[in-house]
Amino acid sequence: MTPVSHLALATTSFVGTHLLLSHPFRKSLVRRVGEKGFLGLYSLAALATFGWMIGARLGISSDPVWWVAPPWFWDVATLLMLFASVLLAGSLRGNPAAVNPKGRIDLPDRPHGVYAITRHPMMWAFIIWALVHMALWGSTANLILSGGILALALFGSLGQDSKKKRLMGPDWVWWQRQTAYVPFVGQLAGRLRWGDALPGWAAFAIGLVIWLAATWAHLPAGGPAAGIWRWIG
Repeated sequence: MTPVSHLALATTSFVGTHLLLSHPFRKSLVRRVGEKGFLGLYSLAALATFGWMIGARLGISSDPVWWVAPPWFWDVATLLMLFASVLLAGSLRGNPAAVNPKGRIDLPDRPHGVYAITRHPMMWAFIIWALVHMALWGSTANLILSGGILALALFGSLGQDSKKKRLMGPDWVWWQRQTAYVPFVGQLAGRLRWGDALPGWAAFAIGLVIWLAATWAHLPAGGPAAGIWRWIG
């Protein structure tokens, strides 16, 4: 097996186990091993396949590059990745679709913060990450790994909508109508207010830290300079 084929297999395993365990296999596994047992199995599979994927990527020493984005797009990518980092930070708390300690889901009257941008801020953070990296650096290995993350986030978010609709019925249908899948589509359509989409200082501050750390890590990982590190060295 070639190193690229190895990466493709590892990435497929990472994406496939996530999607299968999150959706078609979840109910039967929870019934057999319980909720805690399922979470343990899910975490173990995620860590094992993620480690396999990263190890396979690091094992590729030479890889043909089909394209490299022009310098101006690297600046655009910097802003897009900052936006993705804020979405990720804002998704870590206050998810209106999460189950509360009483086992219920309390949907607000209208979405606000990153959930007024998209009802799937975490998934869209990964979608933006994948699209940006695929556009910047067109190597075979990068396209495989980024394409896998893109597929996981895209199908995972659509699967979440389907599962929530099945579990919550009219409540989730109502929430879908109050929110948007694609970022800012609700505002552009006039359904949502731009002011409600302000992420808040906490999301911005944490997102800024994530962005600075992630872009700095490109250099010690052997990648090109990214973010503000392209300008300050």
